[in-house]
Amino acid sequence: MAIVAPFKGFTYNLSYGQEFSKLVAPPYDVISEEEQEEYYQAHPHNVIRLILGKKKTGDTDWDNRYTRAADYLKRWESDGILVRAKEPAIYLTSLTYKPQDTENERTRWGFIALVRIEDQDSGVILPHERTFSAHKDDRLKLIRACNTQFSQIFGLYEDNENSILEACKAHAGQQPLLSFEFKDGTRHNVWVIKSPALFRLVSEAMKNKTIFIADGHHRYETSRNFRNIMRARYGRRNPNRSYEYVMMYLTNMSDEGLTILPSHRLIKWVPNFELQEFLQKAKTWFEIEDITLSNHSTRSKAEAIQDILRRKGGKRSAMGFYPNGSESCFILTLDEAKRDQMGDDLHPALKELDVLVLSRFLFQKTLGFSREELDDEKTFQYQSSLIQAIQSVESGQAQMAFFLNPTKIEQVKEVARNFLVMPRKSTYFYPKVITGLVFNKIDPHETIDTFS
Repeated sequence: MAIVAPFKGFTYNLSYGQEFSKLVAPPYDVISEEEQEEYYQAHPHNVIRLILGKKKTGDTDWDNRYTRAADYLKRWESDGILVRAKEPAIYLTSLTYKPQDTENERTRWGFIALVRIEDQDSGVILPHERTFSAHKDDRLKLIRACNTQFSQIFGLYEDNENSILEACKAHAGQQPLLSFEFKDGTRHNVWVIKSPALFRLVSEAMKNKTIFIADGHHRYETSRNFRNIMRARYGRRNPNRSYEYVMMYLTNMSDEGLTILPSHRLIKWVPNFELQEFLQKAKTWFEIEDITLSNHSTRSKAEAIQDILRRKGGKRSAMGFYPNGSESCFILTLDEAKRDQMGDDLHPALKELDVLVLSRFLFQKTLGFSREELDDEKTFQYQSSLIQAIQSVESGQAQMAFFLNPTKIEQVKEVARNFLVMPRKSTYFYPKVITGLVFNKIDPHETIDTFS
């Protein structure tokens, strides 16, 4: 069962007020080198120095980005820039945003708490994407240096009545303790709730729920690896030691503000590519429709493609193909009789995924890429904005793009419940959970009160 508990949050001093927008950042794995520098310049105490410090020439085992993060952390706590709460709390958050390429606002509600780390086969906390060792090694070095979890794992649970978040709202009071607008236009509010009655309610309500990891797979596995290291050092007899827990942002799968964006595929270069040869091969599995877009603006092209994909992808796998230099976008709709030709190695739940239809039939069988080559970030790139994907092709930054519908939340659940994993970048839960609202400091001698 899922064990969820309040914790003594480690936060920036609230005296920063509206400067909070200059202290926070997205998760480390979506920050480019250019953006890293921007966050460094935004404020001397920006969280970037903790989650993604700069590498320096001459870095050693004793002086590197991880040891420097630990030095910043210790200094900022000593100077009162970071303060740890004296009482455990649950942190309720609201995030108001506009989904990419639209003007309609949504608000996503969630709460931040600790969740006991589960072993891989427990069936309580379920991933849906595979992870890579290099990313986990990087995060493990950081948590070992700092003994602090900086970014929340983004978790989803099922609650058709929305009883948990409604209870959090009822206990929160009217005015948030923290309110600011981030540079990307998203608006953030945080309420700190210290009610034992709510703690017991949330603990009881979450006990029998499954938590699906939406984002933060590498960080969750890293937390488990760190837990195992701490168990070897301090013991595992007490299941409520602080290192047995990970900080999570939890939201209801039915929340009206939950958005999954598509992850369109951009290919930098395919050797000896011939458009007509590609289309002829693709007809083996797909019905192909030629959509002329030569007189459209980029936005109107995106709207037309999105509308067609949405209509055709209701019950079938449909995707768009847009090659550089073409006046057309080609809509490829799978012949359902051919779906079983994806391969006997795939579980039926995986065969329903558009990303795997694209991978097996078009990337591998038509374009000739091997499965190993599909992980080459120099060749394959990902873009959630259809407008920006179109612009990348038209500017020559990419030779071609494949446009997708978003993966459905029901498909995420089906894959996770069968202990399967999707290809990388199969889902993009938007927006990412911002880093810097609250941290979790791990004291190996501290015991977490579960209020159960």
